Amino acid sequence: MRLLIENGLTVSDSPDCIIINSCAVTSSAEKKVRNLTSKLHRENPDAEIILVGCLGALKPDALMLWPGVSNVFGNRDKIAIVGYLTESNLFNNSSFQSAYSSHDRTRSFLKIQDGCDYYCTYCTVAKARGESRSDSIANVLENIDKISKLGMKEVNLTGVNIGDFGKNNNECFLQLIQAIEVHDPEMRIRISSIEPNLLKDEIIDLVARSKHLMPHFHIPLQSGSNRILSLMHRRYTRELFAEKVHLIKKLIPDACIAIDLISGFPGESDSDFEDSLNFINDLPLSYLHVFTYSKRPGTPAAVMADQVPEPVKRDRTNRLLTLSDCKLRQFYAEHLTTFRPVLFETDNKNGAMFGFTDNYIKVKVPYRRDWVNQIVMIELTDEILCFE
Repeated sequence: MRLLIENGLTVSDSPDCIIINSCAVTSSAEKKVRNLTSKLHRENPDAEIILVGCLGALKPDALMLWPGVSNVFGNRDKIAIVGYLTESNLFNNSSFQSAYSSHDRTRSFLKIQDGCDYYCTYCTVAKARGESRSDSIANVLENIDKISKLGMKEVNLTGVNIGDFGKNNNECFLQLIQAIEVHDPEMRIRISSIEPNLLKDEIIDLVARSKHLMPHFHIPLQSGSNRILSLMHRRYTRELFAEKVHLIKKLIPDACIAIDLISGFPGESDSDFEDSLNFINDLPLSYLHVFTYSKRPGTPAAVMADQVPEPVKRDRTNRLLTLSDCKLRQFYAEHLTTFRPVLFETDNKNGAMFGFTDNYIKVKVPYRRDWVNQIVMIELTDEILCFE
């Protein structure tokens, strides 16, 4: 959107063109894309609809048959949309196209890496996004400076597999965050999801000592059973995962640690699930992102034996979500009466405003205009802790 606006287009309530960025990570996500496309076509019958993203990369021919869709761009060539709509030849499908969000006044998502060389048996991302590739350290620092000049106070470093940053240009993720620390940006830096086998001890140590890197980790586990991790073709064991979690808590006791889990993977027995649940329960985690296993066509897992029945998958998902709620409340309770720096967001919602601490505790306070996009030291009390 930022690039399109910079090249002469405007956002309109009566659009000539609608761009839908599609997800294909689950069958539910694909269904949502289909429903959204149909809805927008009904509401804007004369508008050209362009589908972009993972679904566009996986099944472009099928998407072209959807009512209202005039063009499809995959992830590798989505930057070409700018040239397509502006008749500019400056944009092509370069190996890596840096991007950052600028619509939020308080924080920006900065893409530093794209693609994935891990072929997990349940996932279509490697096929949809292509091989791992990334920005240069120099350009990341330049983009952080640009974001800072926009007045935003926080940057979230994002990518498909950010731990692989720099492998195509003789750099690495550790070198990147070391460079950011030396660069000394006047903002908070968050690290998005990073694979446990790529979360080096040196990265954890640097976060512990950093002035800018937030004490907040998002680490995909997917299963707490080594047998299921092997079936998934994950590149670590639960023992390695536990080592990383305990090291984080040793060096950064206040750190927030979120994990990803898949419930009901093919072959996951009742004993596998209970083993996984107990493993997760015993770890000092803050909350869980839980995904119910969804068959993705063309993946090895879709044709594996012992597919788990849907009611069983739903029950396991609900049990994990209950555990997540308990973990989150325990994490919040541990910080009651402490003071943390909170970055407040812009929205005024019925006289209230929201913000996040450095370690990602969400708070809700009466709206104050002078606190918008400001980092304020706040005492965490029961009245302001937010579980929404």
